[in-house]
Amino acid sequence: MSGWWACLEERTRREVDADVLRDRRLPAVRSVHDALRPLGLGLAEAERVVHARYEALADQVRRTPPDPLDVPSLAARAAALPGRVAAIEALWDGDTVHDWFVLLIAVLEDPDGEGHLATVHHRRDASPARAAAEAGRALAGHLGVPFHFPSPSVPDDQAPRWRAVARPAE
Repeated sequence: MSGWWACLEERTRREVDADVLRDRRLPAVRSVHDALRPLGLGLAEAERVVHARYEALADQVRRTPPDPLDVPSLAARAAALPGRVAAIEALWDGDTVHDWFVLLIAVLEDPDGEGHLATVHHRRDASPARAAAEAGRALAGHLGVPFHFPSPSVPDDQAPRWRAVARPAE
């Protein structure tokens, strides 16, 4: 680990470790970054400091289980959203911590909007794209709505969204 950890006050180290032990990566990164930014620490280095704490505390971290991808769980999440589901969409996203992952989204009408259903990271049994596509197609079939995954083969967080494809500009 870099020397940045030693630069943190003891209180901040305890807070970061508490967040890591609860698998709260982003608050931990924010704490490290906020505390050490005046000393020149960048966000990527703050992520590396927190990653090193995950490695040091690995056997004690209470990992957040992956979002469920079964149809009943996803349908329950979709039913709890404030609008009628018009489509299910799978979208690539990524960050420096998790690399590429896929978001499963319910596109809503009445009112227009969207609701997050699941975040699909790399899994032992399937790539995030394959797992999200299978779950998304199954849910869309269950709900009787279209499924849209604009870039299932290659991570692309700029691919056209369902609304752009379904409702071309007039």
